[in-house]
Amino acid sequence: MSAQKLAALGGRPVRTRPWPEWPVYDERELNALKEVLESRKWCRMYGQKVEQFEEAFARYQDARYGIAVANGTAALEIALKAAGIEAGDEVIVPAYTFIATATAPLQLSAIPIFVDIDPDTGNIDPSAVEAAITGRTRAVVPVHFGGRAADMDRILEIAQRHGLTVIEDACHGWGSTWKGRKLGAIGLAGGVSFQQSKNITAGEGGIILTNDEEMAGKCYSLQTIGRVAGRPFYEHHLAGWNYRMTEWQGALLLVQLERLEAQTQTRWDNARFLDEQLKAFPCVRLLRQDPWVTRSSVHVYMARYGEAAMEGIPRDRFLKALNAEGVPAGSGYPHPLYRNPLFTEMHFGRKGHPYTCAFYGKPVDYAGCDCPAAERFCRENISIFQNVLLGDREDMQDIVRAVEKVWENREMLKENA
Repeated sequence: MSAQKLAALGGRPVRTRPWPEWPVYDERELNALKEVLESRKWCRMYGQKVEQFEEAFARYQDARYGIAVANGTAALEIALKAAGIEAGDEVIVPAYTFIATATAPLQLSAIPIFVDIDPDTGNIDPSAVEAAITGRTRAVVPVHFGGRAADMDRILEIAQRHGLTVIEDACHGWGSTWKGRKLGAIGLAGGVSFQQSKNITAGEGGIILTNDEEMAGKCYSLQTIGRVAGRPFYEHHLAGWNYRMTEWQGALLLVQLERLEAQTQTRWDNARFLDEQLKAFPCVRLLRQDPWVTRSSVHVYMARYGEAAMEGIPRDRFLKALNAEGVPAGSGYPHPLYRNPLFTEMHFGRKGHPYTCAFYGKPVDYAGCDCPAAERFCRENISIFQNVLLGDREDMQDIVRAVEKVWENREMLKENA
């Protein structure tokens, strides 16, 4: 392998064949959409597709209730509001996650409090959660990043001891399991996303999962302008929003759900194969496999870059070399959430002034946020998205061959930097 010239330097790439395309669809999606079209019932209030999907997906995810909404961001926002989070409350979130985990509490004028992650998993660090708790803390939002279950034993224990609500960000968690149990309704509730990159998709969409009947009723009311099931149409009980999912999305997702179990198992099997093969190469440092992660959806296959083993070659150069060999690997988030302009420039409240919530009683300033594990994870992360993991074993071998080729030719890469 070492005699082969790197594709980034003009050599022949390991792979030129395309990877599995996403989204996956066939005539079943076409027929489902045609059925909705011809029914003339395109809104969830008049059709049955969304309700059928809610029941099917909740059952699949080991939850009693599912409340479909417009997107995963809305799912988190509604779940927090239904759980009683109010203006001035503190909500603990990980520093390494998508922005919606933090903007959901902001939409309620609650204060997101960023805490560090476990550098060996990418998930929220329970010790950091406990250290951040104050008299204003009301909730914690663990993110099952990439589909890898967070340490729910410790998080639930800490939450119970301090009287906190746990709302799971399971937006990557379809089919993932924690000790054999599906994610999303392990805490009081959880949010899931069906945006186009997600492991089942309707372009956009989301769902709230819960085992609590009262919570489910509140979430339903909040997503449909305060209506209550079984009450008159123009009777409104809560200050809700129109965050409803359409019948088009419900129809698509019902079909997508038919494929989810097989696709999830394929991704999981391929991820474990990659772990076994890639551990031979010091340029790739595998994440820790915790015993409670009994299956991951592998929305993102992640590892950490071993820059020291690569003799100081920057991660971006390594990734470019890997891309040139035909492997679509990326770097993930460039910085923790608190380094976004939203927080560095305080683009909420009065622009240009420290945000002071009347119910919080003091200014909010994120300039002092320091989550070293998240900062390092952003510098070292290597990511491969879920559609690649739908390939066969030969496809996975191509990833291994490409990593091996770059590793064995690291001197060539260094000399031509």
